[in-house]
Amino acid sequence: MPQFVSAEEAVARIPDNAFIGVNAFLALANPLELLTALADRFEATGSPRGLTMYCSSGFGNWEEDSGCERIITRGGAECVIISHYPTMPGTAKAVMENRVAGYNFPLGALTHMIREAARGSDHYLTKSGLNLFVDPRIGGSKLNERAVEDWVSDIEIDGERYLKYKVPQFDVALLKGSSCDRFGNITMEKESCVVDALSLAQATKRNGGMVIVQVEHMAEKRRPWESIVPTALVDYIVLCPEQTPVLGADDYNPSFCGDRFMTAEEITEFVLSNKPSKTSPVRTRIAKRATDELHPGAVVNIGIGVPEGVSIEAAKRGMLARITLTVEDGAFGGMPTSGAAFGSAVAPHSICSTAQMFDFYDGGGLDICFLGALEVDREGNVNAHYSPGKLAGIGGFANITQTTRKVVFCFTFSAGGIEIEDSYGIVKITNEGRIPKIVEKVNAISFAAANAHANGQEVLYVTERCVFRLGEDGLELTEFYEGVDLQHDILDKLSFDVPVRLSE
Repeated sequence: MPQFVSAEEAVARIPDNAFIGVNAFLALANPLELLTALADRFEATGSPRGLTMYCSSGFGNWEEDSGCERIITRGGAECVIISHYPTMPGTAKAVMENRVAGYNFPLGALTHMIREAARGSDHYLTKSGLNLFVDPRIGGSKLNERAVEDWVSDIEIDGERYLKYKVPQFDVALLKGSSCDRFGNITMEKESCVVDALSLAQATKRNGGMVIVQVEHMAEKRRPWESIVPTALVDYIVLCPEQTPVLGADDYNPSFCGDRFMTAEEITEFVLSNKPSKTSPVRTRIAKRATDELHPGAVVNIGIGVPEGVSIEAAKRGMLARITLTVEDGAFGGMPTSGAAFGSAVAPHSICSTAQMFDFYDGGGLDICFLGALEVDREGNVNAHYSPGKLAGIGGFANITQTTRKVVFCFTFSAGGIEIEDSYGIVKITNEGRIPKIVEKVNAISFAAANAHANGQEVLYVTERCVFRLGEDGLELTEFYEGVDLQHDILDKLSFDVPVRLSE
């Protein structure tokens, strides 16, 4: 049976050089009190040091040097293995400055690596990541000079090439639940996602490690099937009455975990009443055109940033009841949120683990996805995770774009000051951005056009002035909006020739 201890007592048991798995999806389900206590101990005693921190997404709250990542930024960690860096700006800076070894893998690979560790495998085989930055033939997952371990190799089976990811060996698992019963079974009824909680606990116990869980309170009554992590997998429980489901949130939101049911009409009203008061005409124009690709019955994923406007536009058109929106961490249905609560969904229909969601994605379950882009090149390759001097991370982007039937990239034609006027669908470019986003060759490959050709995917590139399609030889211009000058506003701005094949 688990022991009930304080956060300080729990982290005092973590040794130097431990391999620590953190169960979190960015600011969601994030064991802040445990991570803060761990950093406090290191700052006071210099121990534990030499840690490896592993999380399938990331475990920050979008603020530099927060309690979440202080164990890394203050020097307690040797290595960081995550998929998404923007919520951990201090960690991203430490990686870019070569102060800690940094690795970046696709979110789907990281979550499945945890599950493989739980079942006793030595490696994880997948085609996810082939021909992308993580592929050892292209560059691998190492982000700096301190990252010297080879986590990914390639292997051929029956004439087909796969990527072979090493499986992590966890010494410690840090988890957050909502409550526990008197026996120590963990539930997560106030959380908007469960992430990898069960698999991480299983993997850690299988390796002889310890599982530490923080919860808000002890509950006397529960149903057995509500237990996410059984007591047999838990070593220490820390009661944290003041913990919040979403870091940075003012209060508990019952619609995120299903405590409040909302109809599609109520969700639409909620979304439209809480949307930003001022929306850029550039983003609005992109969202409107991209949303035209939606069809009733579609199962959809919408990425963070510019693509978020698609869900708002879909709500305006009354489409929420006719499509199923999904989120990488496990939510089906409802309406994905943005900001600090990204990963949550307003009134989701169901929530599964992150690994199960990526089973669905990798299996081709999505009909259409809308994702952003930092750069697009003439071949149709997309960079969405890296630019010189800035580290974003791949997140779920690689898995989603590699298997979805129709992929729609939503991005501005240029960056750094782009402005337009959009009057009843007539677009005028009033200020061109300083930085071209359609380039000869991308800095890193997050999406490979070669994979899309092999998989028979339909790929669109939607900007505020025009639409490209992935053709046999690369980008093809298929549409430009009324008011846009084809030669001056598009063709003259490109560093290469692009076929113009306007759709009827």
